Amino acid sequence: MTATAAEPAARRRAAGYLAHWREYAIEGTLLGLFMVSACGFTALLEHPASPAVRAIPDPFVRRFLTGCAMGATAIALIYSRWGMRSGAHMNPSTTLAFTRLGKVAPRDAIGYAAAQFVGGALGVALSGLLFGSLLAHERVRWAVTVPGPGGLLVAFAAELAIAFVLMTVILRVSNHPRFAAWTGICAGLLVAAYITFEAPLSGMSLNPARTLASALGAHEWTGLWLYFTAPPLGMLLAAEVYLRTRGPAAVFCAKLHHQNSEPCIFCEHRTAGA
Repeated sequence: MTATAAEPAARRRAAGYLAHWREYAIEGTLLGLFMVSACGFTALLEHPASPAVRAIPDPFVRRFLTGCAMGATAIALIYSRWGMRSGAHMNPSTTLAFTRLGKVAPRDAIGYAAAQFVGGALGVALSGLLFGSLLAHERVRWAVTVPGPGGLLVAFAAELAIAFVLMTVILRVSNHPRFAAWTGICAGLLVAAYITFEAPLSGMSLNPARTLASALGAHEWTGLWLYFTAPPLGMLLAAEVYLRTRGPAAVFCAKLHHQNSEPCIFCEHRTAGA
């Protein structure tokens, strides 16, 4: 192929990667907003100078409230107009699982993952500007996720398990004609439950982009590898089980909420009233 002939092909490839830039930008923004919420509520409910800490001395109750806040944040983002446009993955592991299921094109998966990592990091950086030195306190630590007292293997197993369950629930609910609209609610409730009960084991990440974002702020790299392996493996395993038991035709879409009139890059048709 001559250089002249190669130029149109290169432009077409570039145009293909940029065709869905709005969805990529939305994914980055959604995770960025999630991280601002995570940093803000962690500071509110864990910093010793916070009135909430003095009023609620029980760490379990504070963790429960943090879980409720972050579950509500996830639900609000999923059902927002932006979330209904991009699908509200907010997580490279989720995007990877839907790619394995054949619902996300590889170039879109790359665009989503890149935006999620960048958006998460920017969200934590913005939190640093908003909350200042509060985030650096040892009780807050930029909302990092690190292995608990049980060690790396326990944290790895816990992250693998919660990722598997979350993706299984997403697939079961989102592809059920009657319950599909409740997918975001189910995901948010699981996030709340995981933070309440599982966080002492692994910090409750589920998301390599989320963990890296906080790690960059805190300069805390303990067990970083497990958050880049266990959540993707757990979600891929759930996708594989679903694929082998239900078949590829049983996966409707890669959106967590597709009963809306927003354009869908995963389907050949708009999903209004689907």
